[in-house]
Amino acid sequence: MLNIRDLTESTYVMKLDRNGMKFMAGQHVTISMPGDTQVREYSIYSTENECFIELLIKEVDDGMVSKRLRGCLPGEHLIMDGPFGFFTLDEKRRHRHHLFIATGTGIAPFHSMAGSYPDLNYTLLHGVRTCEEAYESHFYPAGKYILCTSRDDTGHFHGRVTDYIRKNPVDPGTIVYLCGNSNMIYEVYDILMSLHFPADQIKTEVYF
Repeated sequence: MLNIRDLTESTYVMKLDRNGMKFMAGQHVTISMPGDTQVREYSIYSTENECFIELLIKEVDDGMVSKRLRGCLPGEHLIMDGPFGFFTLDEKRRHRHHLFIATGTGIAPFHSMAGSYPDLNYTLLHGVRTCEEAYESHFYPAGKYILCTSRDDTGHFHGRVTDYIRKNPVDPGTIVYLCGNSNMIYEVYDILMSLHFPADQIKTEVYF
């Protein structure tokens, strides 16, 4: 482990040696501590062309791994395996407009995609409780990041991402990626289906 960058009281970015691992933006890895049977999956937060791997991690109140990982010191050995998953960009459709919809740390794969392909045509819709959870939003170019805050009006839109979608219908030519809370994913999917949105233009990655 190289270092840890705190974003909030409960969320941090862990930087790890890449050790030559090749991955595609949107994939995830597994992390565990030596001698521990507890293994967790985390989407890769960093870009494809960096010499390290970063993971966006939120401490879970009763979590056994996320809290222990935050206590790691630089140079400490961790076990990383991967990459895994198919939540990646479709090269044949990369020229089309993409709508990335995330809740909380579900923004991680989109951070990797946006940074790996700076010319990508996308809009990122990020649902959180308050603006404190707008994890490093300065990373995204102006106009590409829309913060939806459900517990106050500090974001670009006051309400959940599902409220935003209802008020701002998605163009049927858009490629939609959903990552985060399962309830959000199911609800957005149902909204899109009710509008006869093409199912083959939706990709999902459920966090919990």
